[in-house]
Amino acid sequence: MSETIVLTKDVPAAAAAPDDAAAPRRRLGPVFWVAAGWLALIVLAAALADLLPLSRPGDLGDAMPGAGPSAGHLLGTDDLGRDLLSRVIYGARVSLIVGFASIAVGLAVGGVLGLLAGYFRGWVDAVITAAANVLLAFPALVLGLAVVTFLGPSLPHVTLAISLLAIGPLTLMVRGATLMFSEREFVLASRLVGARTHRTVLREVLPNVVPSALSLGLVSVANAMVAEGGLSFLGLSVRPPDPTWGNMIAEGSAVLERTPAVALWPAVAMFLTVLSLNYVGDRLRGRFDVKEGAL
Repeated sequence: MSETIVLTKDVPAAAAAPDDAAAPRRRLGPVFWVAAGWLALIVLAAALADLLPLSRPGDLGDAMPGAGPSAGHLLGTDDLGRDLLSRVIYGARVSLIVGFASIAVGLAVGGVLGLLAGYFRGWVDAVITAAANVLLAFPALVLGLAVVTFLGPSLPHVTLAISLLAIGPLTLMVRGATLMFSEREFVLASRLVGARTHRTVLREVLPNVVPSALSLGLVSVANAMVAEGGLSFLGLSVRPPDPTWGNMIAEGSAVLERTPAVALWPAVAMFLTVLSLNYVGDRLRGRFDVKEGAL
């Protein structure tokens, strides 16, 4: 009788296994692909801006200042007669470069530190975790302002400042993922057969940590872009006349009553990009089953 009960329970479980395995693939959904499509579009437009039929972002042209959308200027012109579509696309370059470059540096430095802390534990973990918590203790805006003010406003300095802000949380995230995977059977088996430490870390732990780190890194890119926009709004990023979304919004705030489109279009572009990064990162995080409690 007991054997019959076991069999009747095992059959539905086995039948449900393919559905459970396929569930993460279905939950991305159409909104995910719309968000990913927007990200692909904005990245391609920024990368290929010089090849697109656009006027230079600083050219005054022959259009009336503050003109509305037209065939020659799809988003209209600003208060100086410059094409807003061109300025939004060229301005995306700074936000994207700072966002992705700063998080790449944060993942490189924080990833190494997190792997060391999560795998070796002990005093190594204590020192690295304490250093990461010290970075997190500084108010992000104050630290960013201090670094950029000391070094001077420029694209490399803004990237460096935001990279420092990203190292702390990314270190703790990778540490949490490493702690989780370092106790898995395949890692313990690698240790038991006498594999060297660097081989175990690089071939067993790292490949399992990378997907979750990259998915959460996308969310961090969105935060980095917002931080760059804030510094640019304060005049501490790339200086005009080179466009960035932040300084375009700052310029538009001065003429908001006359030509609101100057601030509207870069704000919309930043909003959609940050929203898409957050959504894509959150969906990928769910797909790779990153547990908040392990972070």
